[in-house]
Amino acid sequence: MTCANPASLAHRNEEWRQIGRALTALAALAALAGCEDKNAYVAPPPPKVDVATPVQRPLTRYVEATGNTAPIKSVDLVARVQGFLQTIDYTDGTFVKQGTQLFTIEPETYKLKLDQAQAAETGAQASLKQAEADYKRQADLVQRQAVSQATLDTSTSTRDNAQANLQQAQANTRLAEVNYGYTKVTAPFDGIVSAHLVSIGELVGVSSPTQLATIVAMDPIYVNFTVNEQDVLRIRAEAQRRGMTATDLKQLPIEIGLQTETGYPHEGKLDYVAPTLNSSTGTLAVRGIVPNDKRVLLPGYFVRVRVPFTQEKEALLVPDTALGSDQGGRYLLVANKDNVVEQRKVQIGPADNGLRVIESGLKPDDRVVTSGLLRVIPGQKIDPQQTKIEQPQASGK
Repeated sequence: MTCANPASLAHRNEEWRQIGRALTALAALAALAGCEDKNAYVAPPPPKVDVATPVQRPLTRYVEATGNTAPIKSVDLVARVQGFLQTIDYTDGTFVKQGTQLFTIEPETYKLKLDQAQAAETGAQASLKQAEADYKRQADLVQRQAVSQATLDTSTSTRDNAQANLQQAQANTRLAEVNYGYTKVTAPFDGIVSAHLVSIGELVGVSSPTQLATIVAMDPIYVNFTVNEQDVLRIRAEAQRRGMTATDLKQLPIEIGLQTETGYPHEGKLDYVAPTLNSSTGTLAVRGIVPNDKRVLLPGYFVRVRVPFTQEKEALLVPDTALGSDQGGRYLLVANKDNVVEQRKVQIGPADNGLRVIESGLKPDDRVVTSGLLRVIPGQKIDPQQTKIEQPQASGK
């Protein structure tokens, strides 16, 4: 039996240990390599973002302003004769028709003056009748040379004086009738009468006309507003393009809305345009007239006014929420053909029932980002989800 050399055994064991260490290192490298493959960075998918093409539809362009209502007629009722107020014949704040008696001012004195004037007129008529008869007799006698020409001249003068006295008496009668009529104060037109300012038994019209009340016409009613110079130039340019005259402009419709109303439910037409601009404010005074048979509009109301002046066939509109703003102005985010977000500077126009008119910077086939604006930035690739902008109903009145 042959025995192994101890030195040889030790050498072999060392070789096996080196081989083991090498295998362990290889295994560790393989494990590390496997970990690196599993942790490799994978880019996230592009975000899904709603996009839509702008709405195209006909649009009426308006000039919008604010104004105030004013009565078309407003008159102070005054006592035009002196006397004690005898009756108040209406209820404060009520609607009255034209000719309705409102006040009575001590009519007896003025009735007696009228009777006196009528009596004087009757006497003057009798005197003239007698003078004319005497003139005819004298004229006949002169033709027969029974009296002198001087007698006829005297008769002629008497007749002419009698005729003048009758005319004066008739004028006095007419004046007495007018003063007697002033004792009854009546409504000059249909309207609402304010609270009375004097009491029964009070002396009125002593030294000057005494105001008794005020009557205000409510139907129709004026709406006064101003238009800035830029809008005036736009309207005049459009009127010139359409061949409209100044008379045609006055027939333009206007729409009115109160602060508590939705839309513009009251319709009227332009009534007056000032001939010059106010140089201190740069505005033009304009007035409209609006039917008000139900007396919804009261004088002095603050109202919203708009005047349609042109019709656009194909306007582009997007939701107001799709618009952004920065120091450069307003913009929209648009997805290009490569689905990359672009920022478009746009000029905006008026709002139209929840949508905003885009004047420039947008094309009909552009895909506008309508939601998720905070999740995208210009230059970013997106996964566009095509949607449709819901069109609200046409702007109500």
